[in-house]
Amino acid sequence: MAPGLLDNTEASTTLIDWAVVGKQKFPDNADSEEHARSLDLEDPLREFRGKFIIPSKAALKRKSLGKSVEHDEDGIYFCGNSLGLQPKAVAGYIQAQLDTWASIAVGGHFTQLEESPLKPWQSLADFAAERTSRLVGALPSEVAIANTLTVNIHLLMASFYRPTTKRNKILLEWKAFPSDHYAIESQILWHGYDPKESMILVEPDEDHIISSRKILSTIDKYADEIALVLLPGVQYYSGQFLDIPTITGHAHAKGLMIGWDLAHAAGNVPMKLHEWGVDFAAWCTYKYMNAGPGSIAGLFVHEKHGKVEYPQGQDRPVFRPRLTGWYSGDKSSRFDMDNNFQPIPGAGGFQISNPSAIDLTSVCASLSVFDQTSIEELREKSLKLTAYLQYLLLNGDAEPPFRIITPLDPAQRGAQLSLLLKPGLLEYVGAALHDAGVVVDQRKPDVIRVAPVPLYNSFHDVWVFAQVLKKAVERK
Repeated sequence: MAPGLLDNTEASTTLIDWAVVGKQKFPDNADSEEHARSLDLEDPLREFRGKFIIPSKAALKRKSLGKSVEHDEDGIYFCGNSLGLQPKAVAGYIQAQLDTWASIAVGGHFTQLEESPLKPWQSLADFAAERTSRLVGALPSEVAIANTLTVNIHLLMASFYRPTTKRNKILLEWKAFPSDHYAIESQILWHGYDPKESMILVEPDEDHIISSRKILSTIDKYADEIALVLLPGVQYYSGQFLDIPTITGHAHAKGLMIGWDLAHAAGNVPMKLHEWGVDFAAWCTYKYMNAGPGSIAGLFVHEKHGKVEYPQGQDRPVFRPRLTGWYSGDKSSRFDMDNNFQPIPGAGGFQISNPSAIDLTSVCASLSVFDQTSIEELREKSLKLTAYLQYLLLNGDAEPPFRIITPLDPAQRGAQLSLLLKPGLLEYVGAALHDAGVVVDQRKPDVIRVAPVPLYNSFHDVWVFAQVLKKAVERK
C-alpha cells in the first residue's frame, strides 16, 4: 500500500466530531473569516497566486470579449479539474514564439535565439518532457509530450493491448471518463471482440468509492482472461486517488500489463511512475498543469518497454511494436529521409507527428511556474485546503443536504471534493454560486465538483465558497 493511502471504503458523511480532519487540527474559530485569512498569511506558497490571471467576478458574467480591470474583485475559481487558470507567463512565451516565427521562420527549428525563454522547436518537446518528468516521477526518457490525451491512449493501447482468444478482456472502472470508455470499447471492437464480453467494469464497494481490495480481487477473478488493466490515477467524478503502486504491483504479479489515465493526477498529486514500475500512462495538460484548453498531452512508457536494440547480423532494430511516424524516428537519422526507421529509445519513440510549437510553448510557460516549487510542496498545501473545506462543510449540528462522495481521508483524494446534493438542489445552488462569482464544475443530475488548486487558490477562497453554499441550501 502506498504511504498514506489507506484502504477506506467509507464514502458517506456522518455527524461525528470534525474537530480533527486527517491530521489537521482546527481551533474553535476555524469557521471565521479571520482564521481563513490567517491561514493564507502562514501559507509559504501564497505568492504563487500572483503568477496566475484570476478572472474577476464581473468578467465571469460578461458576454463579450474583454479583460478584468485592476479594481475588479477576484472571482473564486474551483474548476481547475476541468481547466486550469492561465499563468501570466504564457503571454510572454507565446509572444516569443510568434517573434521567432516572424523573424527567422524555418530557422526557428534549430536556432537558439538570445533572450528567448524557448528552446528551438525541434528541441522543445524534449525540454517539456524533461520538465514534466519531475512532476510524474519518471526518467526524462520515459516521458514524451505529444498529441492529445485520447489519441495517446489509443496509441499506447495499440502497443500494449495484444488480445488473444483466451486473453482479450480490459479491466476498467465503472464510471470511466467517456473518452476512456469509448477508446477501450473501440479498441476491443477493432480487434474483433465484443465489448459486452471483453470490458470488465469494477463497481464501487459503497457509494462512489472503489477500494483497492475490490480492484485486486477483481484482477484475481479474471487474471486468466485479462489482456490489459487501464485505470485512472485520480477518478474524475469522485476525486478518489487510487493506490497506483499496490494495484500496479498486483497486476504485474499476475503477469498483466497495466496503464493509467493520469488526466486528473498530473500536476495534482505526487507520483513515482518509474519506481512503481507502471507500464504506461497518459495525461492531458489543461487541468492541473494549466497549459490551456485542448493543449498538447503527455505520455509515459517505462524504460523496460522503450528499449531499442540492434542485434548483430540484423539490418533492422528490434523494439516493442507500436504505431510509428516520422517524429518517432531518432533525431540523428530523422532528416536522412531514407525510410530506414530507427525509433527513438524510450517514450519518444511513441510519438507520431511534429508537435504544435504553440502548444509546447504554452506547456513550457506553465512548467516554468512548477519549476519554482515542487509537487510535494503543492501536495502539502492541497491536503490542507481540502481538509479545511471538509471541516467547514461538515462542522455543524444539522445534517447537511449533501454528501461528500470523495474519500474523507485527505490522503486518498486529489485536490477535489465532490458533493452529491439532494435532488432538486443543483440548479438552485449553481445559480447562487454563479451570482457570487464562484466557479465549480456541475455534473448532472446532482453533483458539484469543487477543486481548490494549491497554486492559485487560497484558504479564504475555501471559506467564501462554504459560506455561499451554506446560505444557498439554507434559503432553498
